[in-house]
Order: sequence, then C-alpha cells, then structure tokens
Amino acid sequence: LPPSAEAETPPAVSGGDLRLSGKGKKLRKPRTIYSSVQLQALNQRFQQTQYLALPERAELAAQLGLTQTQVKIWFQNKRSKYKKILKQG
Repeated sequence: LPPSAEAETPPAVSGGDLRLSGKGKKLRKPRTIYSSVQLQALNQRFQQTQYLALPERAELAAQLGLTQTQVKIWFQNKRSKYKKILKQG
C-alpha cells in the first residue's frame, strides 16, 4: 500500500471504541432482550445465590446461550434492584 492511500482512510476503530460521525460519541450495543426461558433460569439461580463464581457464571452462560458478560451484568443489576426494594421496605 502506498503511504498516501493509508492516510486517506482513517481507521473505523480508534482506541478500541467505535465512534459516531466524528463527534467522539461511543456507539453502544443494543440492549439485550432476554427470552422468558433465560429470565426464568436467571431468576431461579438468583434465588439460590446472589453471587456466581466464575465457573458457575461460565456454565450458566453456556447453558442459556448468553455471554459471561451478559450474565454478570444481569446479576449486578438484579442485586442492585433487590437492595433498592429492600431499602424501600
């Protein structure tokens, strides 16, 4: 590749973040929509334990066809909601 061709096309990804139209805004992934089966399994597991060890999280994610990050964040959000409800009475 000639150096001029390289300079003409800036990389789509800068610093690992996708950017929108040069405004520096990060693109967000669309919100995950969990199926009723997934939610049922996640809620059931949450009733057993509010915290998952890494192998448990990996296993649950694999069973439900989710990423480990999705399971982790779901549990974080659920704990947060649970504590908020407890605080309210």
